[in-house]
Amino acid sequence: MVVGLPDGLFEFQEKAVNYLLEITSRVNSKQTIIVKAPTGAGKTVILIDFIDEYLNSVNSNTAFIWLCPGKGDLEEQSKKKMLNLCPSRNTKNLFDALLTGFEAGSTTFINWELVTKKGNTAIKDSERKNLYDAIADSHRKGVEFIVIIDEEHSNNTSKARDIIDSFSAKHIIRVSATTEKNDRYEYYEIDETEVIDEGLITSAISVNEGIEENTAMDDDLLLDYADRKRQEIARAYKDLDKDIRPLVLIQFPSGQPERIEAVEKKLESMGYTYGNGMVSKWMSEDKKDLPDNLTENNASPVFLLMKQAISVGWDCPRAKILVKLREGGNETFQVQTIGRIRRMPEAMHYEVTELDLCYVYTFDEQYKAGLLAGVDKAYIPRRLFAKEKCRTFTLEKQLRDLDFDGMSEREMFTKVKKYFVNKYNLTEDKKNNQQMLEELGDYRFGDQLYGKALQGRFVLSASLVKENVNHYITTKSVVDTHRHGIYLIHSIDELKTILGIKAQKVKAILERLFRNFGNKKHKLLALDTKEFYAFVINNCEQLKHDFRNIAGEISSEQLRMHIDIKTAIFHIPEQDFFKYDPTVKKEVDYLTNAYKEYTSGYATTVVRSISEMLFEKYCEQQRDTIDWVYKNGDTGQQYMSIVYWTGIDKQRLFYPDYIVKKADGTVWLIETKGGMSKGQDKNIDKQIENKFIALRDYATAKNLKWGFVRDLDGDLYINNTEFHQDLADEHWIPLESEF
Repeated sequence: MVVGLPDGLFEFQEKAVNYLLEITSRVNSKQTIIVKAPTGAGKTVILIDFIDEYLNSVNSNTAFIWLCPGKGDLEEQSKKKMLNLCPSRNTKNLFDALLTGFEAGSTTFINWELVTKKGNTAIKDSERKNLYDAIADSHRKGVEFIVIIDEEHSNNTSKARDIIDSFSAKHIIRVSATTEKNDRYEYYEIDETEVIDEGLITSAISVNEGIEENTAMDDDLLLDYADRKRQEIARAYKDLDKDIRPLVLIQFPSGQPERIEAVEKKLESMGYTYGNGMVSKWMSEDKKDLPDNLTENNASPVFLLMKQAISVGWDCPRAKILVKLREGGNETFQVQTIGRIRRMPEAMHYEVTELDLCYVYTFDEQYKAGLLAGVDKAYIPRRLFAKEKCRTFTLEKQLRDLDFDGMSEREMFTKVKKYFVNKYNLTEDKKNNQQMLEELGDYRFGDQLYGKALQGRFVLSASLVKENVNHYITTKSVVDTHRHGIYLIHSIDELKTILGIKAQKVKAILERLFRNFGNKKHKLLALDTKEFYAFVINNCEQLKHDFRNIAGEISSEQLRMHIDIKTAIFHIPEQDFFKYDPTVKKEVDYLTNAYKEYTSGYATTVVRSISEMLFEKYCEQQRDTIDWVYKNGDTGQQYMSIVYWTGIDKQRLFYPDYIVKKADGTVWLIETKGGMSKGQDKNIDKQIENKFIALRDYATAKNLKWGFVRDLDGDLYINNTEFHQDLADEHWIPLESEF
């Protein structure tokens, strides 16, 4: 038991430690163990106690590797905490380990970025070699490794996997507040309510407390509410004779330096400045007036300006209020950030409402559960080499015409105007046009911006991501072209992605149609500047719907007239990396594959879709009639690509899944898509029809065989005639009848 905790562990922490001890002692347990621990549950204390108990009672001939994300110096925090709680244990950092190795009984805390970040010179090539040498030396001495991955979602990359694999650990323990259950791994979840009941985190989250219906969306207003609440909390601490200064976190969207300056000026008008020590800034590119004792309960700063730099692993229990400034458009609030303000400063509830809650002020409308990146995908990348007979194969591949800048603005304007006139029965009568757009298109007019903001108290973080229809209030603001210009930019950016044209073209078309300036000849409306801003921002969803319809009306044949498709020669790569599933059972060689040593381990549902897995298995069963099967890459210049069009004039590259050469010399191009299961369509590719047309046209021009293949109830069906989404359609026929 750790000696630095006078009252020992809480019951839920002891249960977690006992689980880890039991699962790591069991002979048949899975290598990877996932622990989902809410922010504030004391995961560091749990892991330290587990290490201590494991070395005492299970296997003292073990070296622990504790990997932490680079943000927030989490590895130093964790190492310091272990020194305090278990001073007799051997703790070290990466550079200590490079000098002395990984001894049995030691715990080495490593910052991910030292070993994985591209361009990081923190460890030289020679030191990187020493790292692997030190690991190998420990293995030769019979030392076992257990790897702990703190904030596991933060470095789920191939480089990170290489580091983990090098330890050949007996167990890998992944810990995060935002992880997903995966049946391939052991899984343990600490109940958030248990953490609340023990007083470690706030009893609830209060969102937008005090903000009234029809409030204007104004950053200054949020800061006023936050400061008022901060002062209430400070008085409540003082009444209890507690020397605690509550901290307000102000989180900015990326970019927008002018927004930061505006907030700094607002805080200065309220009496809070860098100069008087009450404001600090912590951003990756700009740190200002950060005292060493920032996280201590009585530190001077009461406002901390931040972006995402401290969203992971940063521990400051006096932080009680989060002001999340909205970027514009439909930005999503990452609930994970709330973890920074949920900790109780003295690990106890005070039975005082102001002190036992944490507070969020934001005009964001949508909430997500955070960085649910999940755990390692359970595959290993392996290099394979192409068979000699496949290396001479070539095809002509298509590339985008980078000189093509889309339709002319005049052509695009004409098509957009024609669509609106026809759909909404518009005329030269602008007053009537507004009425028709309101009635038929549910368009909203005026000079105010409308939105909604979540409001209420929520005990569990997960409650925030549920649809809380009764917890929303309406917000509205008269347009300020300076402050709300960023909202207009975001709306136009969303529209440009649909049309596949530049933002300035979209804005010019909208202004020519709806804004009251310039040539009046083609105007459908005559909105003044504020009304125009409000029209585009408030009606962004309606405009997106109409623009999608416009994009659908313009055929790819029209676009081909504008584009000179570029071509190049495709060769099957002599070597390539493939994802391999190490847990495959009954592994067999796939002799039809274009690569040597390719097996069924490269075609399980861990690394392939169901339709891909079934198709490769089918080809192997037909190897008497098949010369070879090549699995194409998903993106990259070395792979086979075909140009297709998405709507108006957006060129994209499509990479057919398979090239198959039959024994009779015929060549097939096959694209696999999600099929149907229990009556539900599993295809998620919204561009399936555009790709179908592109593959059909390419194969026809090159005199190749082709088809789209999908699965239904374990069987495969092919279509190479006329596109239909529904697998029940007659154009989808059994694969064996055609291929």
